Amino acid sequence: MATPLEQWVEETAQHTRPKNIHWCDGSEAEYNKMIADMLASGTMLELNQKAYPNCYLHRSDPSDVARTEHLTFVCTSAKEDAGPNNNWMTPADAKEKVGKLFAGAMQGRTMYVVPYIMGPVTSPFSQLGVEITDSPYVAASMRIMTRMGKAALDRLGASGNFVKGLHSLGDLSPERRFIIHFPEERLIWSVGSGYGGNALLGKKCFALRLGSFMAREEGWLAEHCLILGIEEPSGRTTYIAAAFPSACGKTNLAMLIPPESQKGYKVFTVGDDIAWMHIGADGRLWAINPEAGFFGVAPGTNYKTNPNVMETIKRNSIFTNVALTPDGLPWWEGLDGDPPANAIDWQGKPWTPQSGTKGAHPNSRFTTPASQCPSISPHWEDPNGVPISAILFGGRRAKLVPLVYQSFNWQHGVFLGATMASETTAAATSAVGVVRRDPMAMLPFCGYNMGDYFGHWLAMGKRIKQAPLIFRTNWFRQSQEGKFLWPGFGENLRVLRWVIGRVHQEAGAVETPIGYVPRPQDIDTNGIAVSPTMLQELLAVDREGWIEASHGQREFLDKFGDRMPREIWQENEALEQRLKR
Repeated sequence: MATPLEQWVEETAQHTRPKNIHWCDGSEAEYNKMIADMLASGTMLELNQKAYPNCYLHRSDPSDVARTEHLTFVCTSAKEDAGPNNNWMTPADAKEKVGKLFAGAMQGRTMYVVPYIMGPVTSPFSQLGVEITDSPYVAASMRIMTRMGKAALDRLGASGNFVKGLHSLGDLSPERRFIIHFPEERLIWSVGSGYGGNALLGKKCFALRLGSFMAREEGWLAEHCLILGIEEPSGRTTYIAAAFPSACGKTNLAMLIPPESQKGYKVFTVGDDIAWMHIGADGRLWAINPEAGFFGVAPGTNYKTNPNVMETIKRNSIFTNVALTPDGLPWWEGLDGDPPANAIDWQGKPWTPQSGTKGAHPNSRFTTPASQCPSISPHWEDPNGVPISAILFGGRRAKLVPLVYQSFNWQHGVFLGATMASETTAAATSAVGVVRRDPMAMLPFCGYNMGDYFGHWLAMGKRIKQAPLIFRTNWFRQSQEGKFLWPGFGENLRVLRWVIGRVHQEAGAVETPIGYVPRPQDIDTNGIAVSPTMLQELLAVDREGWIEASHGQREFLDKFGDRMPREIWQENEALEQRLKR
C-alpha cells in the first residue's frame, strides 16, 4: 500500500513528466554528485577551492533575482481570510490557471523529492515538509537550509502529515511565474522561478506564510524574527527575539560582536531570520529556529559590518549572483578592500570598476550552514528551544522614534508591533525616506488576514504566564544635519543591556505617552562619541510628531475593517489621549 507521500509523488510525476525521479537522502555523496552534475552542465561554477573549500557560484536568470510579491498569492476559500495584506485567488482558479503550467514542465529533467524537517530533528515543535523540484540548485540549497533527507523520512514514516511543496523552473518566463499558497491544504506551488525565496519552499513560503496560518490554528507564533542570547559577565544569559524589516541590520544584530568596551559580554546566535515560538510547560514563551542555514544578502557584508558571517561563508557555501574575480573568489560591492581591477559580473559578463554597473546583483546571496557560525549558540538545536524574555520591533526612522522604549504591557506591545513602520532606503526604491508600514516585519509574509493575526497575538498574551517584555528600537535616528546620532553595530549591545535590565527589574525608565523610555543615565555612553545633547535627542518624544503619526496609523488600521481587534483601536485612542494631555 503506497503512503500518502508516495501517492503524491506518483501523481506529480504523471502530471509533470520528468525524465527520472531521485529521492534525496541528504548524504554528502548525494550533495557532491548534485554539485558535480551542475558543474558539468555549467549551471554552477567552482570557486577557488583553496580560499573557499567546497564553495560554488550559481547565476540565476537576469529576470529572476528577487522575491516576486506581485506574483505571490494566498488562496483561501474566503477572500477576507487572506486579507488586504495578500494577493488572493480562489483555490479552484489558482489550480486551473497554475496547474496547466506544471503539465509536462519537468520533461528532460530529474525530479528531486526533497523531504525535510523545519527545526531540530527531535524537537516536538519542528514540522515536516516535502518539496518536489526539478532544480538541483534548489535540492542542494535545501540540504544547507533544512534538516533534509533520511532523518525527515524516518520522522515522517507512513504519515500524511507534512507540508507539500511543488516547484518547477518551468521556462523561467516572468509571464508564467507564480508562487501560490493553499494554507487550508498545507500546500505550496511555485513555478517559473529558480530564485531562493521563491524556490526554497521551506523558507518564507512554509516557515512564515503557511507557518503563520498553522501557528494560529495550533496556538503558537511563526515570526520573521532573529533569536539571540546575551551572556553577561555574571554568567546569566537572556534570550531576545527581534523583528526588523529588510535593511535594518537584522543579520548584523543576530551575530553582534561585543565591542572592546563591553568586556565580559558574549552574544550567541540562535537564528538570523525566523522564530517559531511556543508556550512551554513552564508557561513561558520558548523559541526554535526552524532553519539549519543562513540565506543572507551579500552586498554590504564585510568584516566591519559582520565579521561572524564572513567567517561562516568561507566553506561549504553556495553564492548566487555575486561577481567572480580572476582568482576564482566571490566579490560584491561593500566587500573589504579595493574592488578587483576586472571580474566577471553576476550575469557572466566582463566587468571593471569603470563599467558603470554593479558587479554583484544588489540582492545577491549566500547560502551557508548555521553550524559554521562562530557565534552560534550551544542551544541552537535544543529540542525545547530557548526561553524568550524580550521581543524587539525595530525600523529605520530618521526622526520620531526614540533609540529604544518599552511597551506598558503585552496589549500595548502588540499595538507597537502592529503600527511598526520603516523608511525606504535607496536600495528599495527611488523614493528615499518614504514611510512604509510593516507590522511585526511580517507584511509580505503573513499567510492570512493581518487583523486576525493581531488578534492571535493578543490571544497568545492571555495564555503566556510570564510574557516577554516588548520594545521598539531605532538605531537610525538622525540629527537636524542628517547625521546618525547612534553608532550602531556592536554598540547596540549598550541598548540591549538596558533591555536586559528592564527584564530583570534592574534598570530605570521614565513613563512617557508612548511607553517607558530610558533616562539618559540608563544608557552607558562611556567611550563612544555620543554627547549628552545627542543622547537627549535620541531619547526625545516629539508629541506633535506622534499626534500626526497616530493619524497615519489610523488610516492603516482602517484597511482591515471589522477584522481589526478593538484592543488595537483602544490603544491608538489611548495614545492620542496621552499625547494631548
